[in-house]
Amino acid sequence: MRDVVILGSTGSIGTQALDLVRASPDRFRVVGLTAGGGNPALFEAQVEEFAPAVHGLGEQASVDAAATACDVVLNGITGAVGLRPTLAALEAGNTLALANKESLIIGGPLVKQAAGPGQIVPVDSEHSAIAQSLRAGRAEEVRRLVVTASGGPFRGRTREQLARVTPQEALKHPNFAMGRVITTNSATLVNKGLEVIEAHLLFDVPFDRIDVVVHPQQMIHSMVEFADGAVVAQLGLPTMMVPIAMGMAWPDRVPGAETPIDWTKASDWRFEPVDDVAFPAVRLAREVGERGGTAPAVYNAANEVCVDAFHDGGISFTGIVDTVAAVVAQADDVRSDGLTVEDVLAADAWARETAQTLIGR
Repeated sequence: MRDVVILGSTGSIGTQALDLVRASPDRFRVVGLTAGGGNPALFEAQVEEFAPAVHGLGEQASVDAAATACDVVLNGITGAVGLRPTLAALEAGNTLALANKESLIIGGPLVKQAAGPGQIVPVDSEHSAIAQSLRAGRAEEVRRLVVTASGGPFRGRTREQLARVTPQEALKHPNFAMGRVITTNSATLVNKGLEVIEAHLLFDVPFDRIDVVVHPQQMIHSMVEFADGAVVAQLGLPTMMVPIAMGMAWPDRVPGAETPIDWTKASDWRFEPVDDVAFPAVRLAREVGERGGTAPAVYNAANEVCVDAFHDGGISFTGIVDTVAAVVAQADDVRSDGLTVEDVLAADAWARETAQTLIGR
């Protein structure tokens, strides 16, 4: 039996994690629940059903819950607000099942310094796939990581065509049902750019050995290429249940977490390179990741502002990444030595203000 704290319990990751708990009551016990407050009725129902010892709404509630003595903290919060809870979980010595990629990306060296060996278990499907595939060999045998991308709903469109995309169209992900920010990030491929930075930080692989390939069917969640030319991939239906289960039970597997692929049905899988002209977000993320320090925080914060502006009619779809690039270009101070939480949050605030200014123009 594992005692689990779930941060962001009313979101996509959180609700699926609770489904897993319901299906495996002999494996997991919920001892903490927190949420941002956007759906208080659902949160109240969750608290009533699971009766966690610790529960509450807001960032501080998540920080406090993350520090609760437990076996695993699942951070399913969206955005930079997940940084302090991530650090709290690590400093308390809890295993961190990390779906809140932003906290690792913007906190970079802070999060890595706080984490002990094996303390962070990735929940993003791509990074979970890599972690599972890495079991096939030793670290020194890894040649490169291959992160797969669906290509989003606008795969194959030109930059000119993308300029006319509407917010409603951007929220129609071909495979996953997610929140507004993550769904839009998947459409712009900003999410994949963030995942490249995340892979670098999680697995200590240089950026020039991390590839992104478009795989529309999303049946291969990611791959690891080894020195002898062998490629080990993790396959499964395009859902989050296996990554969530692996995050909560690592290194064990949870029987029945997801339905296996039906190999009796014919299917075709394809792979395509990323169109860096139409979708420059991945290339920009590599540049940001190489700069390090507070640069990833600037990239992430500017994007969150731009996504909101796009949905509010303030900028075009292509204007999202264009504005992020402009903010990154203005970020002269990307401090990395002696980085503190305050430095990261200051860079985050500066990027948001700068993005708002550029959008207003």
